[in-house]
Amino acid sequence: MTDILRVTLLDVCHGMRDAVLGSLFVFRVDAEMEKIQEEMRKKREEKMMEARRRPLPQREKKQEEPKVMHRILQCCALNVGVFWLSLIVFNNVLLPLLQWVTTFIAGAAGSENLVWSWMKPMLSYTFSAFWVLPLFLLSKAVSALWFQDIADLAYRKSRGRPQLPSLSRLIADLLFSVLIQILFLLQSMVVSLVPIKGVSQFLSMFHLSLLNALYAFEYKWFNMGWEVHTRIAYIETNWPYFLGFGLPLALITSLPKSYFVSGCVFSTVFPLFIISGNEAQPPPKACDFQVRIFSFVVGVANKLFYRTVKGPIKSSRSR
Repeated sequence: MTDILRVTLLDVCHGMRDAVLGSLFVFRVDAEMEKIQEEMRKKREEKMMEARRRPLPQREKKQEEPKVMHRILQCCALNVGVFWLSLIVFNNVLLPLLQWVTTFIAGAAGSENLVWSWMKPMLSYTFSAFWVLPLFLLSKAVSALWFQDIADLAYRKSRGRPQLPSLSRLIADLLFSVLIQILFLLQSMVVSLVPIKGVSQFLSMFHLSLLNALYAFEYKWFNMGWEVHTRIAYIETNWPYFLGFGLPLALITSLPKSYFVSGCVFSTVFPLFIISGNEAQPPPKACDFQVRIFSFVVGVANKLFYRTVKGPIKSSRSR
């Protein structure tokens, strides 16, 4: 029992180390990709010279790919420079200014508190409905596209061309994976309601850590051609490592009290975990005991998904 606990703790520390140190690889990805592109460009030029043709500058420009660091900076600019900054300006500049104006105008009548008591919630709800929520959804959609670019660039650098399935299978796999993630997030919210102090927080953090690890590694596994049940089973059989890998991100995103700010922090930091997941090397030996924490949501997802595909996608229990 002592040996099992020691190995489990070592795997958790291994995952945390890979999550933090693996993100430093972002400074080398662009340099490695430039070397690969330069070699490919030289080969193309040699073929063109053999054919007595000259390469066109415009074609070379179109073949250039976005850099990983450029995409990460775009994520920071959108989520921090635009979204988060707008929240700070509204709550710390605009609202106090409007309160001062309201007090100045209604102060003579002595009704400034009454006026501001209904005016502040109205302004907050209006700002959230017409600015915060649309911008939050837009940033999520745009960040998701940039996340995919970062993952593809990192994968091609280290493993070459992605091994994607057929289009129909790809769409079914993607939709089923998103459904599992939504259900698992709801499961994490349910366990956080356990009326035992400390236990509910531990269970919620356990769920969110595994979910964050699944988010980060899924880009690599998807490009490797792994199906949903394979990805879920691998998480469950190596759960100590993935618990440690997703724990730093779960702790960082749990600090803000606002859901929108937490989502902003996630979108800003998550690209680094994509890089870490692409370079990480989980332990080759599976854990001695498997935690089938996804089994319930996979079963529910199979029932919900059964009518939209030819048959249910296998759960991790069926392996």
